[in-house]
Amino acid sequence: MSENNPAAESSSLSKPKKVNLRRPDIMNDVHSQVDSHYRSQIVKKIQQNGSILQAPGLTIRLAKAFGFCYGVERAIDLAYAARKYYANQNIYILGEIIHNPDVNEHLHGMGIRFLSGKNKDADIQELTSEDVVIIPAFGARAPIMEILRAKGCQLVDTTCGDVMKVWRRVRQYAQENFTSVIHGKSHHEETLATSSRVTETPTGNYLVIFTLEEVDYVCNYILHGGNKQEFLEKFTGSYSPNFDPDIHLTAIGVANQTTMLRNETEEFQHRLCSAMIQKYGAENLSTHFRHFDTICGATQERQNALKDLLKEPLDLLLVLGGYNSSNTSHLAEMGEAVLPTYFINNASKIISDKVIYHYNFHLGAEVEKRDWLPSKENITLGITAGASCPSNLIENAIYRLFEIKNIPIENILS
Repeated sequence: MSENNPAAESSSLSKPKKVNLRRPDIMNDVHSQVDSHYRSQIVKKIQQNGSILQAPGLTIRLAKAFGFCYGVERAIDLAYAARKYYANQNIYILGEIIHNPDVNEHLHGMGIRFLSGKNKDADIQELTSEDVVIIPAFGARAPIMEILRAKGCQLVDTTCGDVMKVWRRVRQYAQENFTSVIHGKSHHEETLATSSRVTETPTGNYLVIFTLEEVDYVCNYILHGGNKQEFLEKFTGSYSPNFDPDIHLTAIGVANQTTMLRNETEEFQHRLCSAMIQKYGAENLSTHFRHFDTICGATQERQNALKDLLKEPLDLLLVLGGYNSSNTSHLAEMGEAVLPTYFINNASKIISDKVIYHYNFHLGAEVEKRDWLPSKENITLGITAGASCPSNLIENAIYRLFEIKNIPIENILS
């Protein structure tokens, strides 16, 4: 397999030629191409200036950490490298490489064909051993990987290393007969991939929980039992095929989707731990409860940077990123708790100083907001972005803000 992390899936049925896509003769061209598509000298200059851009009437404050993380950069580099190296072969990708529409549209425009989603070009059953398949940064479900191997496809695995750490943890839970209780969204690609690693062990079981209300429901069931049918209906689609709450909640190991809010995951763990102590006693906790910190470091870094930014005097906050990006939606959630916050995927959503279209994650829809920009003489606006948002989109948003305020940005940045 190309560029496979040793901790990733071990090969079985087919072993295509191993190719090092990260060698200098490939990566030099790739980095130049990626930089031209996604980097921003303007954003870099603002960062060098203390992450502040000031002009009469408008001040922009950037979070100290935002945008592409290492895992995202690696995934994009490998996708571009695959297109360069396998220039004469069909290249497919299982789904969105990351949750950013601009990046995925770039890949589609490069002739990389999608096997799912709105840009779906082909079905996985149509693939042959002559085809190249890119595994997205979220990873892929174990059964899908087996199908690809059985077909002998050349795989370019961009799965994030932090995601693989979670896989190792839930596999260990399964081998030790601990049910994996996963804090995350059951339909998210990463969580689907993680839960599939649990059931690679025949006795492995999992339960996915998203909200603290759901945690409390589970804790109450652990302590007092309840209506099993009601439990199973409540969590339909969020547990393993053989899951039985009366049996499989007696020993649990906590894991999480890597892009969740740390404070929520910590509270999630605390409530489950407290329930197990109350049920079995502190002296027996180790035989009934385990947990491991599997929050992505880059996700936490961006959350911490936003916390610091929100301590500054701001009138409002812009959060840039894909609407289906979990880590970005959490940044928007953090901002919304403090001040007016607008979650947009690019500058085209800033219609004027009177109208903006932004994503309301409570409604799960893009909505129009009028009179969004304060009419005061001097405005201070904060900007952050999710780990899958490239710097050029942040640059475009900054240019658009100066444009609608009729401020010539070129003079300021010269």
